[in-house]
Amino acid sequence: MSQKLPKPTNFIEEIIVRDIKEGKHGGRVHTRFPPEPNGYLHIGHVKSIVLNFGLAEKYGGLTNLRFDDTNPSKEEQEYVDAIRRDVRWLGYDWGDREYFASDYFEDLYAMAIRLIKAGLAYVDDSTPEEIAQHKGSPTQPGTPTPYRFRTIEENLDLFHRMRNGEFPDGAKILRAKISLDSPNMHMRDPILYRIKHEHHHRTGDKWCIYPMYDFAHGQCDALESITHSLCTLEFMPHRPLYNWFIKKLDLFPSRQIEFARLNLTYTLMSKRKLLQLVQDGHVNGWDDPRMMTVSGLRRRGYTPSALREFARRVGIAKRDNMIDMALLEFVIREELNKTARRVMVVTDPIKLTITNYPDDKEEWLTIENNPEDKDAGTRQVPFSRQLYIEREDFMENPPKKWFRLSPGGMARLKGAYIVRVDSVIKDDKGSVSELLCTYFPDSKSGQDTSGIKVRGVLHWVSVPHAVEAEVRLYDRLFKVEDVAAAAAERPIEDLLNPDSLIIIPNAKMEPSLREAGPGVHYQFMRKGYFTLDPDTTPGKKVFNRTVTLKDTWAKISRKASS
Repeated sequence: MSQKLPKPTNFIEEIIVRDIKEGKHGGRVHTRFPPEPNGYLHIGHVKSIVLNFGLAEKYGGLTNLRFDDTNPSKEEQEYVDAIRRDVRWLGYDWGDREYFASDYFEDLYAMAIRLIKAGLAYVDDSTPEEIAQHKGSPTQPGTPTPYRFRTIEENLDLFHRMRNGEFPDGAKILRAKISLDSPNMHMRDPILYRIKHEHHHRTGDKWCIYPMYDFAHGQCDALESITHSLCTLEFMPHRPLYNWFIKKLDLFPSRQIEFARLNLTYTLMSKRKLLQLVQDGHVNGWDDPRMMTVSGLRRRGYTPSALREFARRVGIAKRDNMIDMALLEFVIREELNKTARRVMVVTDPIKLTITNYPDDKEEWLTIENNPEDKDAGTRQVPFSRQLYIEREDFMENPPKKWFRLSPGGMARLKGAYIVRVDSVIKDDKGSVSELLCTYFPDSKSGQDTSGIKVRGVLHWVSVPHAVEAEVRLYDRLFKVEDVAAAAAERPIEDLLNPDSLIIIPNAKMEPSLREAGPGVHYQFMRKGYFTLDPDTTPGKKVFNRTVTLKDTWAKISRKASS
């Protein structure tokens, strides 16, 4: 009886199902995630991680984690550790299948020797400028450099001496001898090895020649018997070259399949430019919550499940497109709306004094934790004569349909009583500093017999019970939609959103937040979703805003287009 397979949902899965049914590679599915350890993983990598590990899970296969560490000048152990941490945090485990391209340096060197002996590779002394000139153009055939005619014996001797460190950086390269007139520029005698006297984070100073990615990529897949090698679309023109190496070296025929990379509005997907942001001090490290790195998103309060769900909703396509940042924010907002505990926090306080409430009285009111989750329970919140409310919840000369407080106006305090503003106290600068109010004892929430009808409901914090904490209001780092296009024409600092981080040093919080711990999400009523930051100390808590309650950028976009 034929194996019953899960229904494919994209073109890659259709290929895999067909391969399994045809018995290709014995019906195996073996993928890999091959990051270069030259920076931290970003949101674009999440799509690839979810795809590779997800396919293996769905079709009973395996996934390798393989580090492409072929360029020691840009790679560090810090990045290796961060990548491992991020992939695990996203919920995936590669078991004992962790590999490095450097594991195969001897194998790759031996393959290069085989190509030289077959007359298919040669050592070239040309400069990069000379190589570019000899390569021609897409409409003009290339011409051979003088070194293309070296003998096999001479090439073997020179390549051996390159490995032994006899030549300085840039003095010589090893090139494949394929074609000088192919319409595919990648086939015009591509570079296989270059000299780099650089310390490698794993192999130390053992090597001073390193393979190019185009030479290492396909062979590493073959050495690991990868059945489906998934790459983004920019690698499609490279595929004939990878297949040429596989054929000439008689290696395992991994199948490369290309898909569209993730392009996200208001976001950079270049590790080189993300590194520039870090080095130039525009952000506070790779895990700055404004960065679209996995570590930055984790610190900001994004969850693994939300990022996996985002990757699934984006889907797998054959053409590049631009995904709206609003989708990412919607996915995390949708999850946190169901799970986050509602709490009351005042970020820009003015004092509200209830003149007819006894000085020495306090009440502990029962307030629900999450109306979306019946099992979330309730909590006790203290109420007293003096409260903090948000400055924005009071207006001296309000417009029509203003449902919050104003002189003589009334509103309900969340979970408590209806109050009326009787008088306004201002400071020396004319700013409102205190509201003197009357409360209606028979208007208590859940027991209201006052007959008073109000539409406004305000959050508040009891002054004598308030806990102070730092609140960081994070927003999008860039103010333009297509950051990559804009960065090609303008300095990156011109593209930064000046309001991407607003720090409120002494927000007033209800006392339940004194016990807030890491990894727990809260909805600060009418302010957004928040979680504790690692900067928190025993003496002061720090909260990061994960996302606003609504898509505030939609309004900005409409204004910009009008």
